[in-house]
Amino acid sequence: MKQLWLRLAAGVRGDEAHRFFLLSVLIGVCAGLLIVCFHNFIELVSWAVLGLPAGSRQWGTLFGPMAGAVISTFLVLRVFPSARGSGVVQTKVAVAQPEGEIPASGVAGKLAACSISIGSGNALGPEDPSLHMGAGVASVLGRAFRLPRDQMRLIPPVGAAAGIAAAFNTPIMAVLFVIEEVIGAWNAMALGSVVLASVSAVVTSRYFLGDNPLFRVPPFDIMHPSEMAVFAVIGLAAGLLATLFTRTIIAIRGRIQAIAGPRMTLVKPALAGLLVGMIGLWLPEVLGAGYGPVDGALHGRYAWQILIAIGLVKMLATTACFSAGVPGGMFAPTLFIGAMVGGGLGGLARLFWPMPISPDSVFVLVGMGAFFAGVFRAPMTSVFMVFEVSASYKIIAPVMVANMLAYIISRRLQPVPFFDRIAGFEGIRLDSQEEIREQRSWRVEDAMRPPDEVEGHHLIWCGPRRWRTEPAAGHPGDPVPCLYADQTLEAALPVVGAHEFVPVVDRRDESRLLGVLTLDAALSRYGITRSAGSPPA
Repeated sequence: MKQLWLRLAAGVRGDEAHRFFLLSVLIGVCAGLLIVCFHNFIELVSWAVLGLPAGSRQWGTLFGPMAGAVISTFLVLRVFPSARGSGVVQTKVAVAQPEGEIPASGVAGKLAACSISIGSGNALGPEDPSLHMGAGVASVLGRAFRLPRDQMRLIPPVGAAAGIAAAFNTPIMAVLFVIEEVIGAWNAMALGSVVLASVSAVVTSRYFLGDNPLFRVPPFDIMHPSEMAVFAVIGLAAGLLATLFTRTIIAIRGRIQAIAGPRMTLVKPALAGLLVGMIGLWLPEVLGAGYGPVDGALHGRYAWQILIAIGLVKMLATTACFSAGVPGGMFAPTLFIGAMVGGGLGGLARLFWPMPISPDSVFVLVGMGAFFAGVFRAPMTSVFMVFEVSASYKIIAPVMVANMLAYIISRRLQPVPFFDRIAGFEGIRLDSQEEIREQRSWRVEDAMRPPDEVEGHHLIWCGPRRWRTEPAAGHPGDPVPCLYADQTLEAALPVVGAHEFVPVVDRRDESRLLGVLTLDAALSRYGITRSAGSPPA
């Protein structure tokens, strides 16, 4: 067995790109197997504590969430400290660290603690932990194959995509979320590796769990264009509700963290679990991840009043659990709340809307996507998630309308993204991907000067991308490269640093000189001034 492992490792250590892509497939398979185990452990704990269907055992329903919250929190705090925190935040930290390391104990801790927490009925979900476990598997395999430092930073997002793809059974959504929220950049190796890992993880999980989607969406049609107004209202409501949800969690968690001492470490999750248990006796739909009730809402099994009530109560239960530090994720509760509120508003509109109106499933899907976009500020990920869940192009336009409204309102009312605030509670400072994407990028045209400002030199065009300086009449100088006005200054610095000045030309006609760029002019845009006599960079 040892010889087989050594031969496999030697084979994977071949060409860099092939090696990384092959390792991505292996990561996807391993992450898929781990998530299958995670899924089965949650089901086993749920059956043992809550009964079948969930909530049928009254004493288990009342005290099970409290016991599960205490046990899982104890495991994370005392036995597996590397399993603390949000899976998304910890994966971002791994990308930021030079080693890109996520300890194997963190994977084991997440698996054990979250299986107990979610299976016992606490109102949290398995997707964020799945993301963390997938990233941990990738980190372990990366160290086993002795990847270089730059690839070790890239390997956790590959595993994260595999974990969340297997948990959601949505490979496209997993790719977009990791690229949009975790990596924050597009490049060939990152995208190819994330895609390979996501697909292999989904194929693996489907082999064991079946090829069924996360939710069974009945066939539907968008009945009338005027319904876009209803979808817009759902987007507005989702944006406001998402802001209330996140701000409440942040306020309560901050307050608890400020006043709670060591003696309150296990009291907080115990009280949160007891609250969930008491709610579960009345509304068992709020227990656990809640995929079953969402499926019921898609098939019109609840009145609109019940849908809104369940959604709001789930908000209360999830706020209590997450604020108290109970292990578990936020993705499933977010989908649940959005689905219930969207379905409830759609049912309410059915009472008054004068035009033909779509079935309940449409409003459930739209609410699900809009609330997700409002909470996590990932509107494109949300659109493709709903598309993958519904397997219908018809839902894309309604979801886009609602998502963008929810996203805009959330950004306006809650400037700091949710995961960035959670990272602060965990003592971690992360640069917001949202802010990075919107930072001003200086271009050559912002720093170039008119050609006549270069004293004592003339620029002569000699052909495509070929220019020469003429320091004196009849004395040609050295050839110089050229730049284009739309190029970034960051890309232009290595060129301009090796020359006294560089011509900036028109892309349509390279013989047309638009200006010149000097190193001092480029550096001045970044607030840098060279001292007199400093050599070129």
